[in-house]
Amino acid sequence: MQENVVYVDQAEGLKRVMQNAKLYVKLLNKFKVDFKTKPAELLTAVKAEQYESAQGVAHTIKGTAANLGMAELYKQSLAVEGQIKDGTVSPESAQVLQTCFDHTVSAIDAVLKQYE
Repeated sequence: MQENVVYVDQAEGLKRVMQNAKLYVKLLNKFKVDFKTKPAELLTAVKAEQYESAQGVAHTIKGTAANLGMAELYKQSLAVEGQIKDGTVSPESAQVLQTCFDHTVSAIDAVLKQYE
């Protein structure tokens, strides 16, 4: 993971769920399960030039990342969604999002360990 990059802002995520740590942990675990294939789906859609589908996936990642305090993933998915809208998206952009997603999942694991 890159230094000084906030992958999971736990304080922000907890604020979003009114400081309900149990709910936050549940949502983080659900994210890991429900979203694990989303970056690959995005990359596949971009490679196939299925931009409407790709935009939907990027939008879903963006919204969920914002709601759970995943700052960098939000930023990267916002950028990819904008590139799709502008017609400038590339497989490399989608791959950057995949890498960010992987770092975010590692950060989620670190947060979850605090609640074990």
